[in-house]
Amino acid sequence: MFLSLNTALNSLAKIINPMKKFLLLPLLMLFGTGYAQSIEGAWKMTHQNGQPVEDVEYIKIYQDDYFAFGAKKISDNHFIGAGGGPFELNGGSYIEVLDFFTLDPFQVGTVNKYKLDWVDGKIVISSEINGNMLVEIWERVSDAEDDLTGNWVITGRKRGEEISRNTPGARRTIKILSGGRFQWVAFNSETKEFSGSGGGTYTAKDGKYIENITFFSRDDSRVGASLSFDYEVIDGEWHHSGLSSTGNPIYEIWTPYAIGYPGPKM
Repeated sequence: MFLSLNTALNSLAKIINPMKKFLLLPLLMLFGTGYAQSIEGAWKMTHQNGQPVEDVEYIKIYQDDYFAFGAKKISDNHFIGAGGGPFELNGGSYIEVLDFFTLDPFQVGTVNKYKLDWVDGKIVISSEINGNMLVEIWERVSDAEDDLTGNWVITGRKRGEEISRNTPGARRTIKILSGGRFQWVAFNSETKEFSGSGGGTYTAKDGKYIENITFFSRDDSRVGASLSFDYEVIDGEWHHSGLSSTGNPIYEIWTPYAIGYPGPKM
C-alpha cells in the first residue's frame, strides 16, 4: 500500500485531538512518503503521542505471525515490561492478541485492533483505547535474516545421553529472533502468569550463536553480559548447547512455534 504524506496527516487528524495533531505535524513532515513492505524484523519506538521516546527503550520483534516487545529504562537498564502474542496485518488493519503483557495482565487474551500506516519506511500504529488516543511511531532496526530467524518454542532438553520431550501447553517458553534481535519469554496464557523475559542482540553464524543481553526481567545486573553457544539446525529444529547465564550446562531443542505449539494461534 502506497501512503502519501497528506494521507498520513489526514488519517491521524481524524483520530487525535487538535493539540496532538500540531505536535505530530512536524514529525510527519520529516517522513515524506513510504511503501508497504514486510513488517518482519526488529523495530524501535521513536515517538508516542507526538512526543519523542528518549528515556525508555522499546524494542519490538515481528516474525512468523508473532510479536514480542521488551522495554527498559536507558539510564540504569531497569526492566519496565514486556508483551506479545500473535498478530495479523491486512492492509491498514492491524490486530494483536496478547499472550502475555506484564504492564496489565488482565489484558492477556484480549484482541486489540489498530490502524497501521507506513510512512517513509516507518510504521505509525494508532487506536483509541479506553477513550484515549494512542499513536506510536516505530523505526526499523533491521530485517536481517540468518539460520535461526524465526519464532521458536522449547520442546526438548538433553541431560546426559537422555533427551526428554514435551508438548507446550498454556505454560510455555518461546524465543523470537529476527533483525539481529532476540527475546525469550516464559509465561502461562491461561493463568496470565509471567515468569520472565530477556533479550538483546545476537549473531548466528557457522554453528556459533552469541547473545548480548540488553534487558533481563529477573536481574538488571545481567545487562551487558555476552553468552556464547553452539547451535545446529536438525530436521528444522534448533539444537542449542553451552552454558547458561548461571554457568550450568544446557542442551535445548527448540521447534518452530507454528509446529511445536498445538494451541490456538489467532
